[in-house]
Amino acid sequence: MRKSSVVAVAVLALSAGAMVLGPVRAQDSKPAPAEQKAEQLGAFRVDGVHSMVVFRVGHLGVSYAYGMFQSPEGSFTIDQANPSASILDIRVETKNVNTGNEGRDKHLRSPDFFNAAQYPNIAFRSRSFTKTGDKEFKAQGDLTFMGQTKPIEIALSFVGEGDTAQGYKAGFEAEFKIKRSEWGMTKYLEKNAIGDEVSLYVTIEGKKG
Repeated sequence: MRKSSVVAVAVLALSAGAMVLGPVRAQDSKPAPAEQKAEQLGAFRVDGVHSMVVFRVGHLGVSYAYGMFQSPEGSFTIDQANPSASILDIRVETKNVNTGNEGRDKHLRSPDFFNAAQYPNIAFRSRSFTKTGDKEFKAQGDLTFMGQTKPIEIALSFVGEGDTAQGYKAGFEAEFKIKRSEWGMTKYLEKNAIGDEVSLYVTIEGKKG
């Protein structure tokens, strides 16, 4: 499944020039109640500085446009020995969309697209995990987007876990696709100005404690 090169290309493109990403937002000092419960179960709290969600969508039928959501939040645990004990609860704030162009980002936050004022979050919560290979999983769960919640399946690769210079950490990458029209986002679908299928690549790093 490895799409690290795709993610790297997107990050490099967004980071080019005058550091268009700007400063990343530090995580809140206190986790939300759901995160506190997950941490009590041994889950990792998402490190928003070292995590992101990258998306890719077709443009005019001749190329792809990339963007990302910075500073994801939530918690997770991936139990390789007992996949059914795994937990995934990740969310991003739609206002954190970043494509490297301020005008485009403002448009994406508008009601034409993500409508960040009405729908401030996109979230995924797992319901079950299946191990498909060495460090490879499929997670079934619910995606909440544009005020709707629907079941989806994502492919997930566990990267690693252990003591680091920044504490006890773990990380994973995930991949899935959606059709934005199925969630009510139909702007510029005419003549394939902006594609319907959206590919998402998620890279998450988390910390215990």
